[in-house]
Amino acid sequence: MLGLRSPVETTEHTGSYYAASANEQARYAPLVNDIEADIVVVGAGFTGINTALELAERGREVVLLEANRLGWGASGRNGGQIIGGIGHDPERFQRHIGRNGVRRIYQLGIEARDIIRERVERHGIDCDLKWGYCDVALKPRHLRQFAEWRDHEAAIGNPHEYRLLDREELRDYVNAEVYLGGLLNYGNGHLHPLNLCLGEARAAASLGTRIFEQSRVTAVIPGPRPRVVTAQGSVRANKVVLCGNAYLGNVVPRLASRVLPSNSSVIATEPLPVELAQAIIPGDVAVCDPRTALDYFRLSADRRLLFGGLSNYTGLEPRDLVGTLHRKMLRVFPALADVRIDYGWSGQIGIGLNRMPQLGRLDGNIIYIQAYSGHGVAPTHVMARITAAMIDGSPADFDLFARIPHYPFPGGKLLRRPGLALGMAWFKLRDAL
Repeated sequence: MLGLRSPVETTEHTGSYYAASANEQARYAPLVNDIEADIVVVGAGFTGINTALELAERGREVVLLEANRLGWGASGRNGGQIIGGIGHDPERFQRHIGRNGVRRIYQLGIEARDIIRERVERHGIDCDLKWGYCDVALKPRHLRQFAEWRDHEAAIGNPHEYRLLDREELRDYVNAEVYLGGLLNYGNGHLHPLNLCLGEARAAASLGTRIFEQSRVTAVIPGPRPRVVTAQGSVRANKVVLCGNAYLGNVVPRLASRVLPSNSSVIATEPLPVELAQAIIPGDVAVCDPRTALDYFRLSADRRLLFGGLSNYTGLEPRDLVGTLHRKMLRVFPALADVRIDYGWSGQIGIGLNRMPQLGRLDGNIIYIQAYSGHGVAPTHVMARITAAMIDGSPADFDLFARIPHYPFPGGKLLRRPGLALGMAWFKLRDAL
């Protein structure tokens, strides 16, 4: 496709700002033997690491397998924005989960952010955690949507105030002429996602979790005690939890057909002078607009502007990733025209057809968690807690999510991407009108 290319991946971290500024270079040996465990977790992103940590806190014996490095995928590459809520419009599934189920999903969406706060405090994780988030409006209808969102958050019992800002009020938080106003809250926030991943993995390891990197899973063999096979070893366990999401590949075809890897990209500027950083985002909040192919941005702890977007369903990245995102950044902040771009990278997010996280069981003792649809930093944490609670004998919340139906993408491998890319093009056109 003109202007796009397949991302180049290695088994080491991508060339991101996060990888360059990680607190530690965690290195765990690959699995080279046939071992046994109570539970084996596949995929060491937020979901897998926190599932392992939650289970270890409950006294369970856990092995955690990662194909590359801890946080190698979306968990270590994303925009670092902590956003409450789980999925999109749980009311759509009321006939499957009931009114109480809908209310419970909203409650868990509020709790998701609190788990991150609790993790960071309990384990002393240095991940530049800050609270403050602002949705920004490009059109009058966005402001009307924001007013509805504010009222909705109050109605579901969110303890954090959502404050509607006009254009002038917004300047105290996000100083950009392109925006008409915003919706501010301090329940959401931002952080260094890879450092959070690494800190959570360290906490899991301290509780006895055995972690193996560079251990790509090639097969999952069902049975009374399923066996997970890697290139050089295997793990036989009572239960398997699959957390590979967009990067699980075709290890389990049924799961692969229900999640679509979708590309998103980020650039990071050089560190900005204090005055310039305060001039563009005086509130030091994370920022996002409401379009289908949205822009999202924030300041890092060392005052770089991290600017992301270019989401598309092709799974490809722009050939000129840095140049394309740089032009988008300058439309928001023209004052950054002479600022150097130090990093540019892409990654895959797992999209589900109905935009709700997918939890379920295969063969009873093989469990899966996937498809956060670009909204996973906080929900991964609560999905991990729900899954660990189910394994430990409290299945109510897990079973609630498992009742939500998930379907394979239409068109199979050949046609599902072109069809969804056309759908995104339609929504982009609608956003522009």
